[in-house]
Amino acid sequence: MDTKYNFGDEGESRIAYVRPVSVGDLPDEIREQLGEVEMLYALHSADGTRLALVKDRDMAFILARQNDMDPVTVH
Repeated sequence: MDTKYNFGDEGESRIAYVRPVSVGDLPDEIREQLGEVEMLYALHSADGTRLALVKDRDMAFILARQNDMDPVTVH
C-alpha cells in the first residue's frame, strides 16, 4: 500500500477520477493493513489505471492537484 507511482506527464489527459472503494472489494493483502477501515478513495487516471488509494476524499483531491491533475468525482 506504500508503492510509489510516477505521476509524470505522459501526454495523456490530466483528469484524475476520484471514487469511493469498499475495502471489502480490495485484495486480501491490502485489507490486512487497514484494520477497521471500511471505505477508501481511489484516484484513477483518464485511462482507468488506479494511481492511489487514500483514506478520504479530500486527500484524493489534494493528491491529484499536487500532481497537476484535475480531479473529478465518479459515482
